[in-house]
Amino acid sequence: MAVVKSSVSSPSIDTHFHVFPADADAVPGARYRPAYGATFAQWETLAEPCGVRAGVLVQPSFLGADNRALLEVLARAPHMRGVVQLLPDTPPDVVTSLHAAGVRGVRWNMAGRLDDASWSHPAWPALLAHVASLGWHLEVHGDVGGLPAALDRLPDLSSTGIPLVLDHFGKPDPARGPSCDTFTAAMALADRHPLYVKCSAAYRLQGQDPTALLRRWACLLGTDRLLWGSDWPCTNFEQVADYPALHALPSAWADALGEPIPFDANARKVFYDGAE
Repeated sequence: MAVVKSSVSSPSIDTHFHVFPADADAVPGARYRPAYGATFAQWETLAEPCGVRAGVLVQPSFLGADNRALLEVLARAPHMRGVVQLLPDTPPDVVTSLHAAGVRGVRWNMAGRLDDASWSHPAWPALLAHVASLGWHLEVHGDVGGLPAALDRLPDLSSTGIPLVLDHFGKPDPARGPSCDTFTAAMALADRHPLYVKCSAAYRLQGQDPTALLRRWACLLGTDRLLWGSDWPCTNFEQVADYPALHALPSAWADALGEPIPFDANARKVFYDGAE
């Protein structure tokens, strides 16, 4: 599918934003439930003036595996893509229908839920092998400094070659800096899985410098493994939900790095089946 292109480091694809209704029930134990709704029309109104014409809806944690709001948008906007949360016993035919709808990833949101027994469900390996065969990726989100423990919860997926996408710069431990175990744990998987990092939600990193983190990931993985996402509407950090400012960050990061970052080309590989 054709996707509008932009200048190299100013993305036209937002690979991480959320939609949700104001009246949806949150799952038990949700860490945060916004007291408002976020609609696709609101995102479009903010994104289009910035040159963003396509994007990836990521299922928010508080809705669990109820992906209806996300799927309703995909049904109306086939140029968009989705990353869903799934139950481990999701039937193969449901996965096939999700793929046809535009879903290209499954999210393991382990922030605040690392010890949840559901991550060890015996049905996960077969389900993740199935989505890998469709070209999907596994998106992993953990607590700050918690990525190594989160990656330890993954079943052995080495035979699937499923790509891994790390949310929000991988959320390394700010006290450890470049020596943080986050980088070591991620790179231990990089020879078995294509590994991508979402450069997003720097305000969730407890004061860490996003430019320094981007430079670290670019050194380890290359700029062809970096993705940009706005994280709109910045749940629990709504005061920083300034879309033009968020969209200006990738170009500033590339300027600081001293080389262009092909955010859109990377997004097409992960979410649009490599389409140019």
